[in-house]
Amino acid sequence: MKHYHPSSLVPLGLLALLLALLSGCAKEKPKSAGVPAQKVRFTYQDRVADAASMIAVEKGFFRAEGLEVKPLAFSNGPACSEALFSGAADIGTMGDTTAVIAVSRSPVKIIASHGGGENRHRIIVAKDSPIHSPADLIGKRLAVKKGTSTYGGLLAWAQSVDLDLSKVKVVEMCPGDMGDALLSGAVDAIVASEPTPSLVEQRGGRQLATLGGLGNSYPILLVARDEYLKAHPETVKAFLRAMRRATQFIKEHPDEAAQVVAAKAGLPLEVAKRSMGYHYYSLQLDEKTRNSLRMIAQFLVKEKILEEIPDWTSAIDDQYLAAASQ
Repeated sequence: MKHYHPSSLVPLGLLALLLALLSGCAKEKPKSAGVPAQKVRFTYQDRVADAASMIAVEKGFFRAEGLEVKPLAFSNGPACSEALFSGAADIGTMGDTTAVIAVSRSPVKIIASHGGGENRHRIIVAKDSPIHSPADLIGKRLAVKKGTSTYGGLLAWAQSVDLDLSKVKVVEMCPGDMGDALLSGAVDAIVASEPTPSLVEQRGGRQLATLGGLGNSYPILLVARDEYLKAHPETVKAFLRAMRRATQFIKEHPDEAAQVVAAKAGLPLEVAKRSMGYHYYSLQLDEKTRNSLRMIAQFLVKEKILEEIPDWTSAIDDQYLAAASQ
């Protein structure tokens, strides 16, 4: 048997300290998946439709729920979708078209809607433009950001007014470039979501049409990665509670909310107020929202943008919203 010399033993004082530390560790319960992750990488749009997201960040509603949110702002939904797909974000916002495409092609789920607006997408032409009806767009250059909720709405609107878009020169363009392009004559018309239409109207544009009247509320959806939802359910509930507080704040303090949106989106205050008037802000997944999703999905399949309609039982997970509402 091997014998140890007393000098090789751990000093009694240090041994007592180690035992105390080990004892403390033994009493500490391991964290479960249900404990908030605290940190959330959140991607949203710096646009009026995403007012609730901006308010939740700027007013500290996430911090009040014990969350540390890392915001990542983009100017369109497809960029937010890509952030989720690449793993750069955990939760993101996007319009209905982008969300339906996302749940069809990526391991993500729709967990709530925090707003929308039937008339938030509008077609704008120059004030002195000879374009006065949908038919007048034939042969003209129409700018739109493809893959967005606006684009899905444009396709549906064109069908509703019997406009053959193959006879229109549809130009891919980011919303931020549309105003200059229209007013310089580079394009003849633009179609975009607020606040782009209101900004261009202020500079010398006029409305040709809205994409409303089609039974679609054009909801803005909250979409989350599957693995994040499974690993951090309590965090997701806390996140939704903060978003609910933000939508309530907009209803109760519209002027202050408009000031926040104007500052964050770089808009004149009057434009922010006008643009927000084209929207509703509410955290829900009601039947109207679900019908809008079904409608746009059917249309995307018809247009061969999607191969098939998503499995809604898998694509939508409202358990977190229900829990956050209790």
